Amino acid sequence: MKITSHETTTLRVPEDDPLANMPEQAGRTRPVVILRLRTDSGIEGIGVTFYGGRMTGSLRTAVDELATLTVGEDPLRIEMIIAKLRAGTGDSCGPGGIFTLALSAIDVALWDIKGKALDQPLWKLLGGHRNRVATYASGSLRRGLTDDQAQRAARILVQKGFTEMKTQMALPGNPTPAEEVRRVRVVREAIGPDVKLMCDINQRWRPEQAIDIGSRVQDVGLFWLEDVTAADDYPGLARVTAALNTPIAGGEYLWGIVPFRHMIEARSVDIIMIDICRVGGVTQWMKVAGMAEAFNLPVVSHVMPEILLHMVAACPNGLTVEYMPWMLALYEETPTIDNGMLILPEKPGLGLTFDEKAITAFKA
Repeated sequence: MKITSHETTTLRVPEDDPLANMPEQAGRTRPVVILRLRTDSGIEGIGVTFYGGRMTGSLRTAVDELATLTVGEDPLRIEMIIAKLRAGTGDSCGPGGIFTLALSAIDVALWDIKGKALDQPLWKLLGGHRNRVATYASGSLRRGLTDDQAQRAARILVQKGFTEMKTQMALPGNPTPAEEVRRVRVVREAIGPDVKLMCDINQRWRPEQAIDIGSRVQDVGLFWLEDVTAADDYPGLARVTAALNTPIAGGEYLWGIVPFRHMIEARSVDIIMIDICRVGGVTQWMKVAGMAEAFNLPVVSHVMPEILLHMVAACPNGLTVEYMPWMLALYEETPTIDNGMLILPEKPGLGLTFDEKAITAFKA
């Protein structure tokens, strides 16, 4: 089997909130690049990448240029193809930035092809540790909402059967610690004591702020505090992790696999969060998961649950999947949720098929 051709498309995907209908900003869209990688056996693998922002045109060009290098290659030799792509850029365009974002789309498409060629779902190819995996609702409890909106959204999520969900602190403006604490408490009041509640800071605090505010909300019983300070401030993160009883999660902003080694060696976080686009695809995601397992650390995903449930379910230290619905509208069918658990698909590869009507509607 050989790769024969590829096709890319730029989309603008609505960034709405289908879970609780509580978008932070109505009408906002996210630029996305999708890839179709075709073979001479008729198998097509699909991939998705984003984070290009106003450079999404450059990202699409990078995906096209790298995908061209795969033509004629055996798609089952994934590590060989990755090495060829790195060599094709003179080994000087990664791991951070457009190269890695483009590599991710190609790597995902290659794994999709492999699963389809072997008639196996991706999660089984990668290890198949479990066929159901915990998931948490994300994107409905964002910092731009009022307290009343956040409480209303939280109750809707509970009614829909979610047993885990994520909110945010680092509120807009220049809030006092008391105002920050108020937000997380009103969400906890809305959902009760038994729902697992995570809280994302998105790197907006200094370490001393994280320790101060984090200590004030320890009685709220957060499942984790996420990205409390600059992602590459490994000593600062370690200070926060050592000071608080609440587990600290981080890693979504790291590029490639090497920064995770530095983060783990510095004991910076309790929970490793891996973003598939920034790490470089399925191949690199699983390498970080293995690294984390060696240090007795759990791993969690960042966005794109329709793809990442495969990896979290495949590895023994997979903890939970972020159910961020940004990309779900791209597909004809996505994995179902039962009692707060995602059910792993039995279809080969990713188990996903692009919804052509949606693709047409979202074309940039």
